[in-house]
Amino acid sequence: MLSLIDIEKKIGYVFKNKELLKTALTHKSYAYERTGEDVSKYNERLEFLGDAILEHIVSIYLYNVEPKLKEGVMSKKRAEIVCEASLSRIIRERNLAKDIRLGKCEINTGGNKKDAILADMFEAILGAVYLDGGYDEANRVCLDMIKSTIDYVVAKEDTLDYKTRLQEILQRNGNVKIEYVLEKEQGKDHAKMFFSAVYFNDKKIGEGSGKTKKLSEQNAAKQAIEKIKD
Repeated sequence: MLSLIDIEKKIGYVFKNKELLKTALTHKSYAYERTGEDVSKYNERLEFLGDAILEHIVSIYLYNVEPKLKEGVMSKKRAEIVCEASLSRIIRERNLAKDIRLGKCEINTGGNKKDAILADMFEAILGAVYLDGGYDEANRVCLDMIKSTIDYVVAKEDTLDYKTRLQEILQRNGNVKIEYVLEKEQGKDHAKMFFSAVYFNDKKIGEGSGKTKKLSEQNAAKQAIEKIKD
């Protein structure tokens, strides 16, 4: 049985119309077993709406926050932010994957582990929030859930090569041992911070933090490069 209160806490939004939330969580395989092909009973229409809203929100955020990004770069980054892998990861991080309502066939084939189904669920939830609370609430919920992904993808333009650059600098005189270690994590699952260090021949030469493990490693490499330059 769905605990809508718990699900609303994970999403960060309390629905006035609980049926919208139920529909957003309902895969067509579940609905087909109970109501046949009644499109109002499963989440594909909400997913269609949420997909458009998601692209709109991410596009505006990228445009306003990163004024130096060119159109082509923004398009590429937006595509990475809203891809199935990103959206499904957010659903898993929020512990929402277990809340999708699936038919027996999808349950038997591990439907709640499939990126496509979970990504559609994310978009359907966003569509439901929009219908229930309007654009401002959809924008707030969306950015709360996806901002760490945006931060990571945007930061990659500047930090993507830090680990590579550090490796090139340190290996000029031959092979060396470079190791990245996750030293600690802080915060709740949906707002976690990661703290990593980079070691050169077993000596710590840089530290960094970020909203993803990869970003914290990149920032550790960046600090190491800055220390070497100094």
